[in-house]
Amino acid sequence: MERGSTAAATAAGQEPAAARHRGNRHGRSEQARQAVLEAADDLLVEKGFTGVTIEGIAARAGVAKQTVYRWWKTKTDVLLDAFLQDAAEALTPPDHGDLAQDLRAHLHQLALFLTRSDAGAVFKALIGHAQHDPAFAAALRSGYLDEQRRRDLAPLERAVERGELAAGLDMAAEIDQLVGPVYHRVLVTAEPVDRAFTDRLVEAFLQRTDQGNR
Repeated sequence: MERGSTAAATAAGQEPAAARHRGNRHGRSEQARQAVLEAADDLLVEKGFTGVTIEGIAARAGVAKQTVYRWWKTKTDVLLDAFLQDAAEALTPPDHGDLAQDLRAHLHQLALFLTRSDAGAVFKALIGHAQHDPAFAAALRSGYLDEQRRRDLAPLERAVERGELAAGLDMAAEIDQLVGPVYHRVLVTAEPVDRAFTDRLVEAFLQRTDQGNR
């Protein structure tokens, strides 16, 4: 989803597109739902996690507060849905028919997603909230981490089918070594996660698996 368009329109003195939504007169309007998700992301970037409220989301999206509550119970539910949609759209690995090319592109996109997009800011806020909300932590794990792991594995699984990788490869361990350092820098050290760094992770993987196949 495109983020920041609502704030930009407001700053320019234009009526945001979301303001055209008025409640839920015609059922669960997908257009209104998307406006709510975008509003939640925009507000988190502008105000931080504690500054986001259901009331604020509804006002920014141009819908009634009751409409938001009809779909989501809490603001974290809204933010999680927005993040999951963004992740599914942005983090599905490409298929170039070549393992090295696929991994370089995927890790670079993951790094950009987590560090440069509004969705990355949402992710950091959700991770922080999950530290003191076990039920939400479980929802985040099942909704994002498990699904993203399946996406991360896709290039390796395709490579096995093409004969580029050995069928007995410990894929779970290899994925940990590929994407784990990206998350560590994003969430812990705040060190740069540039293309040179992600390419080094891929090269280390290729060297390990090449040696293992000899």
